[in-house]
Parts: sequence; C-alpha cells; structure tokens
Amino acid sequence: MPFIVVALVAVLTADVLLLTRPDASLAPGEAVRATPRQTPLAQKRPLRPPARQTQPPAQQPVTTGQPVAPLSKLHKPNLFVLTNKPFTNEMLQKVARLSGVRALELADAASVTLDGKRVQTLAVNPSTFRSYTPKVTASSDALWQNVAAGDVAVSFVLGNDGGLTLHSRVSAGGARQLRIGAYATTGFGAVDAVVSKEVGRALGLPRDNALIVSAPKANSDTLARKIKKVLGKGTQVATVNPVLPQPRQKVTERSWPAGSFMSGEQLTVALRAAVSKLGRPYVWGAEGPDTFDCSGLVQWAYGQAGVRMPRVTHQQWVTGPQVPLSQAQPGDLLFWRNDPTNPDYISHVAIYWGNGKMLHAPRTGDVVKIVPVNTRNLAGVVRVSPIAAAKVR
Repeated sequence: MPFIVVALVAVLTADVLLLTRPDASLAPGEAVRATPRQTPLAQKRPLRPPARQTQPPAQQPVTTGQPVAPLSKLHKPNLFVLTNKPFTNEMLQKVARLSGVRALELADAASVTLDGKRVQTLAVNPSTFRSYTPKVTASSDALWQNVAAGDVAVSFVLGNDGGLTLHSRVSAGGARQLRIGAYATTGFGAVDAVVSKEVGRALGLPRDNALIVSAPKANSDTLARKIKKVLGKGTQVATVNPVLPQPRQKVTERSWPAGSFMSGEQLTVALRAAVSKLGRPYVWGAEGPDTFDCSGLVQWAYGQAGVRMPRVTHQQWVTGPQVPLSQAQPGDLLFWRNDPTNPDYISHVAIYWGNGKMLHAPRTGDVVKIVPVNTRNLAGVVRVSPIAAAKVR
C-alpha cells in the first residue's frame, strides 16, 4: 500500500491544489480567464485500432469515460492541507466558512512507485483540478484529456531530467503500467505526478485526504493556523503561493545580522564535499552518497558542513538573500527556471565554484561535473544563510 505523503513544504515559489466535488465548488471570486490550447508537451493520444487485447486485465487502461470540461477560470492555490483520514462534508464546510477562503478542491495523495522511483502523487478530477495549476498547464485540453484517459502527467524535472520519456509506458505500483501522457509541473511542493481519481483508486491511493485552498486575500500563516484548529490533530498544512505581509524594506545581504551566513570554514568543507563527488551519476530523487540529483547534491554537500538545507530546488531558492551574478562567491547557489510547463518554477540548482564555473548534477545519463556557468533562464544567485535554511519547510 502506498504511504501518505508527509513531506509538505512551505515555499514561496510553489503552487497548491485543493479538490472538492465538481458540483460543490465554493465561490471563487475574481479569476483569470485562460484560452484552452494544446501545448507541445501534451499531444492528444493517438486513436488505437480495435485490435485484440494483449495486456492482462490488471494492466488495462483506467478511464473516466467522460470528456474533460473546458477551462473557464484559474484559482491560485495558497494552502495545501493533508489529513490522516478522508475529508467529510462537515470538515469541508468548516474550512469553507473561514474568512478569506474562495475555493476548495479535493485530491488523493500518496507516494507511489513509478518506474522504480518513489514519487509523490496526486489523484484528481481533471475537469476541476486543472484550474489550480499554472496557466500553461491548465490551458492544455490535450493534457487533461490524456490524464482522464488513464495517463500519468509527471513534472518536467521528473520527466526531462529523470529520464521518463514522453509517451513511454512505465511500471506503477507493481504490475500495472501507465503511459507518460505529459510533462506538467503543478507546483505543489514535492508532488511530481498527477493521475485521475480512477487511476488513483486502481493504485490504492487513500481517498480524499488532501485539500487545496484558494484564499488570495487572506494571510496564509493565519489561515493555516485556523485550519489546523478547526480540523484538529493530525492535520498538516503547507503554504503555496503564500499571501504574507510585505516587508517594510527590501531584504538584502547587508540587512542581515552578523553571523547569518556560512563561515569560511563551512564553505571550504561544503565545496570539498561537493567536488569529491565529481563523476558520480545523476539519479532523480537521489540524495547521496553515491548518486545525486541537483538539489540532493546541494543538500548532501552543505550537510557535511553542518548546514541543514531543505531538499528540493524551490525550497533551496529561499535559503538566503539574492545577490547579483557579478558578485557571486564560491559556495553561492545558482538557480534556473527551465520548466516550460510552469515558467515561474525553480527547476535546477548548481553550486558556484568561482571564475565563472559551477558544479552540479545535470540530469539522467550525466554525472556530477564542473562546467562554465550557463546564464540562459538563470533565475538568480542566493547566498546561503544556515539560519534561514533551517527554517524552510
């Protein structure tokens, strides 16, 4: 049986999903309209001839039998709520009545073995869930029709960097196989795969244990505390696109108190640890000591210096202040936005080595290496603060 996802994150760059019954959507308020269109990352499934069945019954595609509703509105998710039991109508109403809540969406959440990798997965209603995803992803009718037809949509990083070829078939939860129907980063923390509710049932995901909340005008921290209070023990809440009070002044490196950043000794230890792994293979989701993905290498190397780094790239993006590339120092982190399905998403990280070079774990089929800094799609440079890093969840 898959186990319930517990690695929730509070990240400034993440999105949140919440799923209610299709006929029970709460008043969404103002929302952005998006014109449905097909993206090059998700093409319609080719029609298959009515040939004899060659798959065993357990591997037959699971479909909804219903067309996916067109996109009419977008809801920006702000909180992701996880419980250890299914949401009831009473629980949903308690959340719905909280000040500032505009829309809710229910989902099933669990960790599933996909192509031999443990992948945090959401099972959703494609017709309603699409409204809570980034515009590029939400607008693709083909993408969501493929999910409804039994495909799995995986994040751009899992697909492109992790070696899951678009439209290939991979093992899922044992003997069953799923087709990679699209690359689509939803931006929900560490969630890297989305399937339909029907496929989720076949895979054994728990029912209705996740809720996506859109509350664009409510303080996210305050609302999270209220949700925990009304839902009680066992409730976990992560912020996604958090709504928080704006700081009175821009936070810069100079505004941080003395001792906020890594010492020279810590930087030396972290850089030596990272360079000791040159030539080690990239493996999606790997945290060392023999294989790594990009953020896993950062977490492991800085951990050797006593710095508690969060696990994934968009969390590491908020572990300190941003500095200009021209002022980058060895040990700073470089970040990129390479994901065409979610252009605002932080999808890759590298360690600045100095003299215009960087050390990183690139992608499946490659190894840890030192290369010239690539400035295409560069999001920025972060100077790591151990104090800030330890607070990111």
